[in-house]
Amino acid sequence: MTTFKSRLRGDLTAAIKERDELRSATLRMALTAITTEEVSGKTARELSDDEVRKVLAREAKKRREAAEAFDKGGRADRADRERAEGEVLAEYLPKQLTDEELTSLVEEAVAEARAQGAEGPRAMGAVMKIVNPKVAGLAEGGRVAAAVKRTLAG
Repeated sequence: MTTFKSRLRGDLTAAIKERDELRSATLRMALTAITTEEVSGKTARELSDDEVRKVLAREAKKRREAAEAFDKGGRADRADRERAEGEVLAEYLPKQLTDEELTSLVEEAVAEARAQGAEGPRAMGAVMKIVNPKVAGLAEGGRVAAAVKRTLAG
């Protein structure tokens, strides 16, 4: 078992003992998503720590999107619960880049892409290839794409 997954299981046990309903429900959900990912495909396999983090990041994104949908639907109580679950998951994820840090990395990637001959809006793919490995796990793809578009636009 990966060390990260065992940490999640240990934290789940502690949350159950402390009768922390939100934390225990969220960690159960996360561990279920991890198990589902492990058994999907043709053969079952053990996920690495990086793969477990990717599953947690995907679950955290689902919580943010659900909170927005509940807000639009007038269900503030459910939106608050989704946000709280997202905060629990965020404790296990690397700290996200600030907008300034992301913009700085994107500007460097745009300069590098231009040095390789990519220009204008068509340079988007080249810039994304350069910047994605640098921000993997530290910023959502949508945020990165938006920053690249802003920088390329001017």
